[in-house]
Amino acid sequence: MKRTSTISRPVEIGLRFIGMWPDSAYATLYWLIYMTTMVIVQYYQYAYVLTHFDLSDISLLMDCLGLTLAYTLAFLKLFALWWNRRTFYYIVKAMDQDWRECVLNDSYESTMTGVADLSRRCSNVMISINALAAFFLSIGEHLLQSMGDASGVDIINNSRELPIKMEFPFDVSESPIFECFLVGQFLYELLLASIVGMINALLVSLILHVSGQIDIMRQDINEISNRKYNSSASLIIIKGLICKHQKIISLSENIENLYTYIALMQLLWNTLVICCTGFVIVITIGTDESATTSIKSVSFYIAITLEVFILCFAGEFLSAKSKSISDAIYESLWYDMPPTNSRILLFVILRSQKRLTITAGKVIDLTLEGFTSIMKASASYVSVLNAMY
Repeated sequence: MKRTSTISRPVEIGLRFIGMWPDSAYATLYWLIYMTTMVIVQYYQYAYVLTHFDLSDISLLMDCLGLTLAYTLAFLKLFALWWNRRTFYYIVKAMDQDWRECVLNDSYESTMTGVADLSRRCSNVMISINALAAFFLSIGEHLLQSMGDASGVDIINNSRELPIKMEFPFDVSESPIFECFLVGQFLYELLLASIVGMINALLVSLILHVSGQIDIMRQDINEISNRKYNSSASLIIIKGLICKHQKIISLSENIENLYTYIALMQLLWNTLVICCTGFVIVITIGTDESATTSIKSVSFYIAITLEVFILCFAGEFLSAKSKSISDAIYESLWYDMPPTNSRILLFVILRSQKRLTITAGKVIDLTLEGFTSIMKASASYVSVLNAMY
C-alpha cells in the first residue's frame, strides 16, 4: 500500500518515541522518561566541566564543553518542540487533509508522491549522518585507544576515559564498570543523535510538503491559462486558488511558529559549539592526538554544521518557492480573462510577494547568507582562542 504522508516512517517512529506524535499511547510518560535521562546525563557532564575548569588546559575545556553544550541544545530543542506540540498537531491534521484531497486527483497525487519520496530520502540521509557522527564520537575513539594498547603504547587502566566526559562520585575506569558505561554512552549518543536528526528531518519534511502544495497551486494556475472557461467558471476556480493559497500561508505560519525558537537556539548555541569544536581540531593538528581528533571532532563538526545549514537552507527554499506563485500568475494568460477575474489575480500576486519564511525568534530570517555569517563568526572566534592558547 502506498504511504500517503510526507513525513517518513523513521521520523514518525522518532516522534512516537519521544511522545510527540498525535494520539500516541503513553506520550507524556515517554517524554518524561527521556527528558529525565537527559537531565541526569547533563548533570554529570556539567559536573565534569566545573571540576576540570582550568584555563591553562583550554583544549580539554573546549573538548568537553562543546559536546556538553550540544547536548544542552538538544534538550532545549526537545522541550521547545513539546511546548508547541498543539501547533504540531494542527500541522499534521492539515497535512492529512491535503493528502486526502490529493488522492482524489491523479495529477495532485503524483506531485505529492514525488515530494514524499524526496522527504523519505532526505530523512534517511540526515538521520544516518547524525548516527555515524555519534558512532565515531564514542566507539571510534575507544577503538583507537584499543589499537594503541595493542601496538605497545602503555596506557594504564586508570587513564581510560569515557567518550562523554562525566564526573561520577565513584571510579568508572575499572572493568567491567567501564565497559558497561561505554556501551550505555554509545546507546545514549546513538539515540540522541538520531532524535536530533529526526527533528531536522521533520523540518525538511514540512517544508517539502508546503513546496508540494505550491507546485499544485502553480499547476492549477497553468490549467486556467490553457483552458477556455466562461466568466463564472473561471471565478469559481480562482476562488479555489485563493483558498489553497490561504491554506499554504496558514501552514507555513504554523511551521514558523513551531521552529522559530528552535532556530534561534540553534543559531546562537551552535555558533559556540562550532567554535569549540573547530578550536579543538585546529590545536590538535600535527600532534599525537590528531588521529583520534580527526575521527571524533571532525565528524561531530560536520554534523553540527549540517544542522545550521539545514535550517538556513529550509528558510531560503521556502522563501524562493513562495515567490514562484506570483511568477506563475504573471506568466499566465491573465490578460485573456475578464477584467473582474484578472483584478482578483492581481491581489494574489500582491500577497505572494510577501514571501513565506522561517525566522529565528521572529527576529531574523533564515537564509544562506545567514549561514555564511555564522560560519564567519565561528571562524573568527576560533582565531581569537587560538591566539590566546
